[in-house]
Amino acid sequence: MGLFKRAATVVESRVNKLLDKLEDPNATLDLSYEKMIDGLQEMKASLADVVTEQKQLEVQIARVERDMADREEEAKTALKMGREDLAQAALERKHQLSSQLEPLKQALERITAQAERLKDAERKLEDRIHAFKTQKEVTKATYNASKAEVKVGESMSGISKSFGGVGDSLQRAQDKAEQMQARAAAMESLAEEGILEDPLDKRDNVQKELDQIKQQSAVQDDLERLKKEMENKQ
Repeated sequence: MGLFKRAATVVESRVNKLLDKLEDPNATLDLSYEKMIDGLQEMKASLADVVTEQKQLEVQIARVERDMADREEEAKTALKMGREDLAQAALERKHQLSSQLEPLKQALERITAQAERLKDAERKLEDRIHAFKTQKEVTKATYNASKAEVKVGESMSGISKSFGGVGDSLQRAQDKAEQMQARAAAMESLAEEGILEDPLDKRDNVQKELDQIKQQSAVQDDLERLKKEMENKQ
C-alpha cells in the first residue's frame, strides 16, 4: 500500500504542476495582450486599404472634373471659330463625363464614412489596449507577490507537502474566479464602448449614430454656454 500511495502522490504532484503551468495567469494575460495587439494591427491594415480606396476615388473624381473642364474649353474655342457643331460635340462629351461623376462621388461618400468609423474604432481599441496593459501589469505583480507569499508561508509552516494539493486547488479556484471577474469587466467595458453589440439594444446603426450626434451637439452647446458665461464674468 505504501508503494501505491507514493506513486499516487507523485502523479498528483505532476498533475498539479501541469495545471499550474497551463493556468498561469501571467502567460494568459500576456497572450491576451498579444492577441489585442494583433487585432489592432489587422484593423490598421483594413483602415489603410479603405483610405487607399478613398484616395483613388478622389483622384478619379479630380480627373473627370478636369476632363469636363477641358471639354468646356474646347466648346468655347470651337464657338470662337464659328464651329458650333464641334462645340456641341465637345459639350456632349462633357455631359457623358458628368454622368460618371455622381456615382464616383457617392462611392467616395460611403468610403469616407467607413474610414471615419474605422478610425473611431481604432482609437477606442488603442485606449482599451492601454488600459488592459496597465491592468495586466498590476494583476501580474499582485499574483507574483501573492504566489511568493504563499510559498514562504508553506515553507515556514511545514504543511506544504501534506496539504499542498488542497492549497493548489484553492489557488487555482481563486485564480479562475479572478479571471472570470476580469473577463466580465472587459465584456462590460467593450459593450459600453460599442465594440460589442448589446442584444437588448434594438437601435439600428443609423439610430445609434443619430443618438451620438445628439450627444455631441449637447456637449458643444454646453461648451458654448460656458464660454459665454466666462466672457460675461470678465
